[in-house]
Amino acid sequence: MTILIIVLAIALQVFLSVKKISPFLSLLIVAIATGLCLGMPAADLLKSIEKGVGSTLGGLALILCLGAILGKILEESGAAEKITITLINGFGLKKIQWAVMLTGFLIGIPLYYNAGFVILVPLVFMLVRKTGLPLLYVAIPMAAALSTTHCFLPPHPGPVVLVNAFGADMGKVLVYGIIIAIPAVIVAGPILGRFLKGIRSAELIVVAPAPATVALPKAFPSFMIALLPVLLITLAVVCNAFLDQGHLLRQFFSFVGEPVIALFVSVILAIYYFGIRAGIQMDNIMKWVSDAIAGIAMILLIITAGGVFKQVLQDSGTGTYIASFSSKWQMPPLVFGWIITALLRVMIGSATVAGITAAGIVSPLVVAGAASPELMVLAVGSGSVFGSHINDSGFWMYKEFFKLTLKQTFLSWTVMETLISIIGLAGVLALNAIL
Repeated sequence: MTILIIVLAIALQVFLSVKKISPFLSLLIVAIATGLCLGMPAADLLKSIEKGVGSTLGGLALILCLGAILGKILEESGAAEKITITLINGFGLKKIQWAVMLTGFLIGIPLYYNAGFVILVPLVFMLVRKTGLPLLYVAIPMAAALSTTHCFLPPHPGPVVLVNAFGADMGKVLVYGIIIAIPAVIVAGPILGRFLKGIRSAELIVVAPAPATVALPKAFPSFMIALLPVLLITLAVVCNAFLDQGHLLRQFFSFVGEPVIALFVSVILAIYYFGIRAGIQMDNIMKWVSDAIAGIAMILLIITAGGVFKQVLQDSGTGTYIASFSSKWQMPPLVFGWIITALLRVMIGSATVAGITAAGIVSPLVVAGAASPELMVLAVGSGSVFGSHINDSGFWMYKEFFKLTLKQTFLSWTVMETLISIIGLAGVLALNAIL
């Protein structure tokens, strides 16, 4: 009976998503309905809802808000554009695919997918016009890099909420995620792009970049501030691995390498260097901050509702029941997590919602010690990009910007996302065998 209720809960979430109900509302409806059907008393269900909200936002709110602010400052100040131009000039047109891929990867770490995509699309059109190369030959490496960072690397919402849900070490997730992301983005980017050279856009519309309101900043500080959170978090992982607990450097980097502190330091530096030092009025800088936070408000609410669903599943006593499935089916927990998430992704469409929903289902496996929390984050993250199709907003954004037919979009975008997902799972299993 328990498994039937869980299956019906997932089916209800899919149905509400198809009916265009906001994921925030639909996840709350599903969480409350699931709790009642599983026999939770009303008072206990309300306590689970409150606990789910508190535990979820407590570990996420600052990270997501600070990450959004950093990305917005890089976008508005021209630092993201400077990073792009520098990389293209450095690689040259003969290695244009690798330049675009690396640009997408670096831009994709601090920026959310949609923002990074919109920023880089004019660059893709400019390069196609200048070189005469096929559109997808240039565009696929960019899209693959942005998608890979979105599903694997903090501070993106999906990985961050999974780190919180599974109690994982964010520094390790970042390091492992980069290791897995490298082969995934190479195969799904430049290599796949070469196979798609024959796909021609029906109508190539050149989108001119918006005129810069300020002079572009210098390259070195643009790179350094954009990548500073990654650098600080990585240094903390290295120091914790090789230095004694009482060592001064370990204590220092353990503090500044905490994700919240690393992002906060980067935001303060970005405000100073790209804002105050550049002569931008404080009112304008604070508008960037407000716009960034407003832009992720709904994401925060969706993640919070997902946390409520996870808490209800845990508090209703289904944890042990769910954890037993991977052993009953003789399925490795990491593969189980990937399959559940991939199925949800295909049915629901949203990578973030699929990951959040799957977190509630597979978290008992992590709690029971059946799988590494960090690798489960990456397994679920990999599953969350599997088989993107017409119920995914990213599918349509890619199709409409590049003026492709549905068939061309399936052959390029859907194949790219699926490759990232499968290679990601392979990377997770390889790391699991090594670590």
